[in-house]
Amino acid sequence: MRKYLMAGVVGVLAGTLVSTQFAGPLIAQEASKTSNVYEQLDLFGDVFERIRAQYVEEVDSEKLIESAIDGMLSSLDPHSSYLSPDDAAAMRVQTSGSFGGLGIEVTQEEGFIKVVSPMDGTPADIAGVEAGDFITQVDGESVLGMTLNDTVALMRGPVGEEIIITVAREGIDEPFDISIIRDVIKLTAVRARVEGNSVVLRVTTFNDQTYPNLKDGLEKSVEELGGMDNVNGIVIDLRNNPGGLLDQAIMVSDAFLETGEIVSTRGRDLEQSERVNAHAGDLAEGKPIVVLINGGSASASEIVSGALQDHRRAIVVGTKSFGKGSVQTVMPLRSDGAMRLTTARYYTPSGRSIQALGVSPDIIVEQPPRAPETDEVENTRAQRTEADLRGSLDNDSLTEDEILQIEAEREKAELAAKLRDEDFQLSYAIDLLRGLSAIGGN
Repeated sequence: MRKYLMAGVVGVLAGTLVSTQFAGPLIAQEASKTSNVYEQLDLFGDVFERIRAQYVEEVDSEKLIESAIDGMLSSLDPHSSYLSPDDAAAMRVQTSGSFGGLGIEVTQEEGFIKVVSPMDGTPADIAGVEAGDFITQVDGESVLGMTLNDTVALMRGPVGEEIIITVAREGIDEPFDISIIRDVIKLTAVRARVEGNSVVLRVTTFNDQTYPNLKDGLEKSVEELGGMDNVNGIVIDLRNNPGGLLDQAIMVSDAFLETGEIVSTRGRDLEQSERVNAHAGDLAEGKPIVVLINGGSASASEIVSGALQDHRRAIVVGTKSFGKGSVQTVMPLRSDGAMRLTTARYYTPSGRSIQALGVSPDIIVEQPPRAPETDEVENTRAQRTEADLRGSLDNDSLTEDEILQIEAEREKAELAAKLRDEDFQLSYAIDLLRGLSAIGGN
């Protein structure tokens, strides 16, 4: 027994010795790293003092430090940035749904300022700014090499004033100017309407009003159609929706899912990973859903479309989405400022990341380019039919009610044709719902 005990002690002592031999270099390595960090901070302090003392003009120390912080954050990825007290306040106002500006969501891509999407009905949208445009100048001043925050600051200004942005657009050889009048942006997060027997939910942004607006708009539209039995399906239009609040994207997805995962987020540490699951209850009561997306659909829009697509709860129609698969956390700082830091990637229920890839539609449908305006008046003389001829015979095989029903159906078809000219992608989605309803007997 004593031999076994001694062997055990020797083993423990040997283990201690080995551990100490390995721990020594590790501790030294960590100490070296810490020393290097302090040396770099000393270097930063040295540069800061030399700028303050020797730069050709007197500098604002506070602005200098803010610029250094912003540079540190913006070097990480296009979505991490420093928010000055004014910027932080403006962001809080924006998520509430009303703010002053152009109504344009931008990001930075390889040093260029790229339009994610113009918001519906805003000055930028009305002026003709499109998703994918690259802004090269603001009021004649080049923005190449500027940070995203500096460019956004340059585009800000008093409501009612004109701003001219120069954009480069794919398919057009030369950059061109767009004149925009700044205005107060009042975003209605969700606008609901009825098209035939379909409910169209146009979701423009994900702010704190998105889910309440969506639920209320759907209920009113269903009531307008006389109940869910008369609804053949729902279109969720996420085109040119740049995203917004993660919790709202989760709530919108949950509104149409009975069970299963909605989204998962994974940070650098496993402890930071989260999975969010749906709760029982489907606002659409199982009716078919078509989700519309395009290159301006980003972030929260991609969470919703990805979740409904993975669960086969919706058919996704349109073109590939923007591809922003990261989550930003806004962290308050001293002096009422904040920093927006990328803290996680998100994944759809099937485990796929859409970062830089986007959500691919189940059915690719391109939106035809806007037809050029013309002053020419087309010959719109109505085509003559048998019914227009003098003395033509009546149709004696149908009752008056049946004739009225046929005329109502014809009117619906004419409205559908008109919608096809105005918005081909939406028209396609509604036609798809009509077909699914016919097959399913809804």
